[in-house]
Amino acid sequence: MRCELRFTTYERVHSMPLMIAKRDGRREAFSSEKLERSLRTACAKRPLEVGAISKMVVNIENELHKLSKAEVEARVIGEMCIERLKILDRVAYIRFASVYRDFQDVDSFTKEVEALAETPDEDDGSKSQLRLIEDDVPRLARRGRRRRARHG
Repeated sequence: MRCELRFTTYERVHSMPLMIAKRDGRREAFSSEKLERSLRTACAKRPLEVGAISKMVVNIENELHKLSKAEVEARVIGEMCIERLKILDRVAYIRFASVYRDFQDVDSFTKEVEALAETPDEDDGSKSQLRLIEDDVPRLARRGRRRRARHG
């Protein structure tokens, strides 16, 4: 007796989930959704090509998998974002860097904006917006963002 049934097999790559080592020592699984959300926040209301952020997320995720490591420091992912945003949109870069690099004072933020404004690039409108940010930094510093104690 012969079987005469047809069987098909499919190969799938089973990879271990990529773990992210956070600055505070915690570990969590890599989330492309979380990465995309943070990039979308930085790029909010910026004139970007449709799909540019999703493409960046896929590019970063592919690069992470090419590292062939089970765990990657969050700092590495942050720097990958910084590099790409600096090319994609300078205002989005400054937004992302201000959160990611956690500037301790207005001077360090000003230096970052000035360094970026001095970098030659085709004018996509973001350089003129960077000049506006540069103009606003001293004004914001004078405002003295102090928190007032609430009396209940």
